[in-house]
Parts: sequence; C-alpha cells; structure tokens
Amino acid sequence: MERQKERYVTDSPEETEDLGVRLGEKVRPGTVVAFTGDLGAGKTAFTRGLARGLGVTDRVTSPTFTIVNEYEGGRLPLFHFDLYRLSAPEELFDIGWEDYLARDGVCAVEWSENAGELPEEETVRVDIRRGEHDGQRVLEVEGIKL
Repeated sequence: MERQKERYVTDSPEETEDLGVRLGEKVRPGTVVAFTGDLGAGKTAFTRGLARGLGVTDRVTSPTFTIVNEYEGGRLPLFHFDLYRLSAPEELFDIGWEDYLARDGVCAVEWSENAGELPEEETVRVDIRRGEHDGQRVLEVEGIKL
C-alpha cells in the first residue's frame, strides 16, 4: 500500500520550525522521523520545532560530531541522530540504535539514507529541499498528515 505524501512550502526557518512543532504534537512513542535533503536544507531547524512540539525546552543542536543528542523532559524523549559521517549502516549498532528504538521515544534521523532499512510502519519520512528563494523550503512529508 502506497503511503500518502503531503507537500508543504515554508518561507523562513521559523516557518520550517513551526511545521516541526505540528509533527511533534502528533507523533507517538517509537516514531522514527527519517530526514533526507541537502546539507543546510533545514533538517535541524525542523528538528528544533519537533522538539518544541514534544515539549522539550533544551536547546537543540546538530549532533554532527556526537552522532546522537538526547533530549528528555518533554512528552516523549527525543533522540536526534546525524548519520552524515556513517560509512555503513552496521555502524548504527555500535552506537546502540536498537536500544534507542526500544526506549519508546522519537528518533529524528538526519541523513537517514545512511541508516539502511528503517521500520516502515513507525517511520515518518521528511524530505527537505531548497525552494525558489533563499529562505524558502519545500518539504514532502510521508506517513502522517500535518
């Protein structure tokens, strides 16, 4: 069964974050948010909004060098992954991927294409691309309606 994709256009980082808030208010325990998109497209901005929608008050930053940042204190814990530096999906197991999935939080995964297979039923796919002007982003969201 083909999952429906919704298309959204934002005109600023704040609007991209606001879209993330809407997702954060809807996700359930065990959800994986799988991001694709170019470097600097807005994946971390969207994740900041996702965190706000979950009620996380900590400052959200990209985990480029740590691979994963954990945020507690919201409705659900948020585990923010940046897999840009991963050279093979097997490396996910070295960082405890299965343990994170089992913790009934939300896993936000930047560069999700480096993760290999993701649990399709629990996965919301978010593709973020640059739009027609500098601040504009075009987002395709699959797996949930915002």
